[in-house]
Amino acid sequence: MIVMYEALLSDKRFFELLLRLDEDLAGDARAAGCPRCGQVLHAAHYRRKPRGVPEGLVDRYGKRLSFCCAGDAKRHRRTPSSVRFLGRKVYLGAVVVLVSALRGGATPVRMARLDELLGVSRRTVNRWRGWWTEIFPQTRCWAQRAGLFAVPVSTAQLPASLLDRFAGPAASALLSLLRLVLPISGGEATVRAM
Repeated sequence: MIVMYEALLSDKRFFELLLRLDEDLAGDARAAGCPRCGQVLHAAHYRRKPRGVPEGLVDRYGKRLSFCCAGDAKRHRRTPSSVRFLGRKVYLGAVVVLVSALRGGATPVRMARLDELLGVSRRTVNRWRGWWTEIFPQTRCWAQRAGLFAVPVSTAQLPASLLDRFAGPAASALLSLLRLVLPISGGEATVRAM
């Protein structure tokens, strides 16, 4: 499976699409104004140093889009959901999903390749897999979405079992999964810290 997704992990067009989708989500959030008082929202983006970004896009991926209220002395923040980031994880969401979806686990050969490609450790991969199989199935996000599938998704095989439910090329399937789990991306719809 790593060979199948390796090209996707370095596809600048796919990651540019994710950036445009995040910009659209941010534009919608900003246009809606402050959810507390309706005032204008000002840009207050977070600096990020995400890992797993294809070469040439690092600068454009160096911020998490966010806003703060112009009319509130406390400057309440509004951070829209994101298809690029999964909570506070350092690696991009697409990387976390694809690496966690490896069937057969983190074999020495796979880990050597992942270390070469992304600099990700076995410990990190195991932590991600544990999050998908133990914590994610307990979130409100999953409780609301699990029933969307006629045949139940195997939580023991997440995220691979979920990725398999989406038809089409790998990029389309991954994008569909990232959209499905938008509430866990760390925006205002976050259901549980990652």
